[in-house]
Amino acid sequence: MNSTTAPIIVIGAGICGVSTAIWLQRSGHPVILMDKGKPGMAASFGNAGLLAHWAVAPVTSPQLWRNAPKMLLSPSGPLFIQWSYLLSLAPWLLKFMANATDAKTRRIVKNLDPLIYDTVEQHKSLVQKSKAEKWIIDSKFSFAYESEAAYSWEMRASVGLKPTIVTGDAVREEEPILGPSIQCLAVLEGQGHISNPGQYITELCKVFTDEGGKLVQAEVRDIHKTNGRVSHVDTDHGSFDCSRAVITSGIWSKELTRKLGLTIPMETERGYHILFENPSEVPRNPMIMTSGKFGVTPMESGLRCAGTVELADHRAQPNRAPLVLIKKRARAAFPNLQYTGTQEWMGCRPTPPDSTPLIGELGNSGIFTGFGHQHIGITAGPKTGRLIARLIDGQTPNMDMAPYSPDRYIG
Repeated sequence: MNSTTAPIIVIGAGICGVSTAIWLQRSGHPVILMDKGKPGMAASFGNAGLLAHWAVAPVTSPQLWRNAPKMLLSPSGPLFIQWSYLLSLAPWLLKFMANATDAKTRRIVKNLDPLIYDTVEQHKSLVQKSKAEKWIIDSKFSFAYESEAAYSWEMRASVGLKPTIVTGDAVREEEPILGPSIQCLAVLEGQGHISNPGQYITELCKVFTDEGGKLVQAEVRDIHKTNGRVSHVDTDHGSFDCSRAVITSGIWSKELTRKLGLTIPMETERGYHILFENPSEVPRNPMIMTSGKFGVTPMESGLRCAGTVELADHRAQPNRAPLVLIKKRARAAFPNLQYTGTQEWMGCRPTPPDSTPLIGELGNSGIFTGFGHQHIGITAGPKTGRLIARLIDGQTPNMDMAPYSPDRYIG
């Protein structure tokens, strides 16, 4: 099979991968979507489901130097670290913390905004006239604070985000589920969320296969080039020819790119969720509990509280401490909540040190990247896929792609 007739192989069937596969197929390309497991069962499954236009402010704010030690030392802090992994983590951590300056934070905000400002529209465009539409819910979104003094939106305001501020007893008029510990809400109109991320990815994969795409369950072990251009991929189920390859495998992408001779500094901000089954009440709209750094989303299967940050090896076993914290903070915020049981989960957010995804072609190799989205994977997935499809088609996207180029980590 020659380079003009071989399919494009997309490696990784999370939200970024399946979005890329759909947009490429709609552009007329034959596409194979590969994943070693079931589609969407990694980070795309267990997130808070938030289409987070507001998520432009990275973890590496200038305040991180002051706040990180306090959060690590406090048993109620939302930041955790696997101390046995610290030596391996150190090179990435130093680069990560180097971005915690005012100038670099503003640059990250400026880079992330074009990728996520239209997230609801991008998701709706991806799923239009398909069964996956039902999982996209229009909603407001609130930041919940224990006091009005804790409210700070300078970075978000810099990209035009301006909430309505609700305080005192009016908080419970806006969200009756909240207890008296929450005294301030910053409310954004015109937001959205996914009411079942796992089923959403499943439906998107069905859209892809129904439109003629091929889904292959296989573990990609190597990517090969001939005369400098990608030619085929090796898997545990044999070798597959391809005209181009797109790597959308989240944290596992760094292992694949290492086989290509690249060393991309990327580690995991591991996140956790607790799903409260058959809740006696749910919020009217999703929100984020700022003191615990977790999102709260009413979902088809219950009330999901998802978030926190644990810096750890992505292969390590889950840590109980973040789950204990989420449950404790949820109990304080929702004092009247009753439920019949809980489900727990841990996933890996792939985070480059500059908190900016890698979207683009590696040199002129025919190998494209779509990973490193840290906290905004579900938010930015459809647009990431659309951008990659345009780049492969030789089209110039209507935004500057230089900040996302994977070539910034070559050499």
